[in-house]
Amino acid sequence: MNELKKNDPEVYGAVVNEILREQEKIVLIASENYATRAVLEAQGSVLTNKYAEGYPGKRYYGGCEYADIVENLAIERAKELFGAEHVNVQPHSGTQANMAVYFAMLKPGDKILGLSLSHGGHLSHGFKVNFSGMLYKPFSYGVDKKTGMINYDEVRRLAKKHKPKLLLAGASAYSRILDFKILSDIAKEVKAYLMADIAHISGLIASGDHPSPVPYADFVTSTTHKTLRGPRGGMIMCRAEYGKAIDKSVFPGMQGGPLVHVIAAKAVAFKDALSQEFKHYQLQIVKNAKELADALIDRGIHIVSGGTDTHLMLIDLTARKITGKEAESALDLAGITVNKNSIPHDKLPAAVTSGIRLGTPIVTTRNMKEPEMVMIADLIIKVLDNPTDTEVLGEVRKKVRSLCRKFPVYEDLEI
Repeated sequence: MNELKKNDPEVYGAVVNEILREQEKIVLIASENYATRAVLEAQGSVLTNKYAEGYPGKRYYGGCEYADIVENLAIERAKELFGAEHVNVQPHSGTQANMAVYFAMLKPGDKILGLSLSHGGHLSHGFKVNFSGMLYKPFSYGVDKKTGMINYDEVRRLAKKHKPKLLLAGASAYSRILDFKILSDIAKEVKAYLMADIAHISGLIASGDHPSPVPYADFVTSTTHKTLRGPRGGMIMCRAEYGKAIDKSVFPGMQGGPLVHVIAAKAVAFKDALSQEFKHYQLQIVKNAKELADALIDRGIHIVSGGTDTHLMLIDLTARKITGKEAESALDLAGITVNKNSIPHDKLPAAVTSGIRLGTPIVTTRNMKEPEMVMIADLIIKVLDNPTDTEVLGEVRKKVRSLCRKFPVYEDLEI
């Protein structure tokens, strides 16, 4: 990064410090991952210079022959990876992928039914201050108060009561397997479209570690980072009959020129996800999550739904007399990065919360396995038991750095 260092030392310094942060901290944010070096190189390539409005073979700019190559590669690899009939890889984010489906199939004021944000859903599934809650009429289902799991009979009851035009499946803080077959049946009963937002679990679906919604859903949206370990971006998969409507909704409906360099990085990530190594990696993510959850439960931590089937878990801190905000801050001082998160029926505001969310994609990318998850659980407990003890936090931070040095990441990045 010699040119950046010379021309903009302030930005250079921030980038270097971010590299160091990622190298020296245990990151347990479920929605993040460390992209491969190949993904970083593709995203940082000269393809960032190219405008390519339109689609391969039908561009509104000249000089798109190489943009066409990378977009076609991304599309075909995604189709192979997920078994999808039609794929659009142009959305800039997961929320924009969701937006494109809404714009293609709904009219303002149409009803949508999705998992409540406070129960593990997502902003773009009908939250009142998001476009999805402003333009459409949202209704929500939640998780059972005792089990912490989705009650599909209750989803069916609410669907029959409200008769949404779109039924949403997917979550950002729900740790159990989603039954797309049942949700598809419910959608058909009320004559609704089914959209599955698999942003968090797309990597697990690609490897076969979570059932796929592709055979059941009309639309499947996803981010391309998180468990998929690609660049930050979005994608849409759908039945062939909806392909033209989706493509038109993305461009020219809500976006202009696609980010060709990001699409190239998506293609790289999809190729990686087709490998046997990636399948082993995803399986280890799940194993690590189960081991971390079990270790925390053994140490007296309450996990919503009693455990996990995926890459994440939601911890209820109510009994420990510490808020999610306080826990996030204390853990960060000790070198462990998490995010505060609302729990179902949370009595605290979203800026404070009664919980934290943990995920294992990044520690698995660092090649940590089950024994390290037990060590991490011990470190988390030590911090939660002593959140204001600077000496304890300092001791934990030293152990975190020692562990990180045993499992290095981005060693070859130029700084």
